[in-house]
Amino acid sequence: MLQGLIKISHMHMTEGFFIKNDQTKARRCSDSPPPILSVRPSRALVDEAFEVLVENLAPVSPFTLRSLHHSEDGDDWEAYGHYFSDHSGRVSVSEDLSFGGTYSGMEPMGLIWSMRPVPGSRTGLRLRKKDVTTPMLITVSLYNGHEDFRGNSPLVSMVTERWYMGPGIQRIEISDEELRGGLFVPPGPGPFPGILDLWGGGGGLLEYRSALLASRGYVCLALEYFKTGQMKSTDMSFEYFEVCGLIHQKTKKPLIFLFISKEPDYENIQPAACVCVQKAYRVLKDHPQVIPDRFNKIRVDENNHQIWRDVGLALLKEPSMKVDVAKINCPLMLVNGCDDQNWCSVETADDISKTMDAAGKGHLLTRLDYPDTGHLIEPPFSPHCVAGNFMVYSSNEKVIQRYGGKTKPHSDAQDDSWRKILSFLRRHLYSERAKLST
Repeated sequence: MLQGLIKISHMHMTEGFFIKNDQTKARRCSDSPPPILSVRPSRALVDEAFEVLVENLAPVSPFTLRSLHHSEDGDDWEAYGHYFSDHSGRVSVSEDLSFGGTYSGMEPMGLIWSMRPVPGSRTGLRLRKKDVTTPMLITVSLYNGHEDFRGNSPLVSMVTERWYMGPGIQRIEISDEELRGGLFVPPGPGPFPGILDLWGGGGGLLEYRSALLASRGYVCLALEYFKTGQMKSTDMSFEYFEVCGLIHQKTKKPLIFLFISKEPDYENIQPAACVCVQKAYRVLKDHPQVIPDRFNKIRVDENNHQIWRDVGLALLKEPSMKVDVAKINCPLMLVNGCDDQNWCSVETADDISKTMDAAGKGHLLTRLDYPDTGHLIEPPFSPHCVAGNFMVYSSNEKVIQRYGGKTKPHSDAQDDSWRKILSFLRRHLYSERAKLST
């Protein structure tokens, strides 16, 4: 089954480091001690919070803290908050208020979740990690004042590392004839519950969520079930997913499906539980990008961004296009953004709830609905993408899709849903593993 597995890599973290410029060095020569900037921990998983503290500042004075990240796509992302030092000359991002910037108020992780492309960047950008064996490097810098800080040199800077792949995690590239994907295995003897991780209609292999789940104690397979730009996959049949299930059934370990915009065939594949983030119906039997062609319901907003949610509303009226969720026999969690402009997530969840209740299976359903939250519900502190570039392969056209949501509530939803997803996984996978071991 797993012949053809290649390229096993282990993650190695590098040490965090400081950057000090000439202005900081010049201050050492004066009577005033230089400012001290600390980010703790300087190396952490992306779902872990950090603390940013600055000391040795002039009391009750304006300062700006800025984070900067150069993405793998070559774009710069930033976030910043305007602060006043207290009477002892300190600024604590965890305890003090930001009086403006990309976020305001007391926001310990505002320097991460409120990141956006710097002024003058390309449109429709989305920040996603491609190489999960390396960290996201984020430079946190301190500036004097609140105005025109970008044109000034920082007083002090520090580079912090944000990882999807924790220490000791193995990444195994799968290039077998039967499967394509990336398998992530936690350190230790195991056994570990297994997760099959699927994404939406853009195609390609996305691994960052799988790497993070492996860092939380699960063997996780990020499955590429059609390639980017591929309109019809030779592996789109359910047998392709059954092969993934057999990997874990043979070892008698529980298996869970974690989906964004996808749902499994519950009749042929029997996972221990399932999580659906912004789910859709029957998009495994028809290519996700074929469905809009059948339902000419795409509209555009004032920015010429495409809104696809009416496509889903039309699909809900077609029983033949829907998976029979009455066949579900495992716990199911639905995660929905109430301002999803890419899919009718709430209406789909309503339809699923109604069907499962009628089948006497409503007790299996856990539902999370988040107001002012858009389509792209990512791991905690991921920058909010309200609209992003998308390639429509049927017309070979690059468009900008509107995903919806407001940045602060969307960020809160990502944090809350991730904690509840992890709790759901622990409850239904590790308890199931204990039953199997007996």
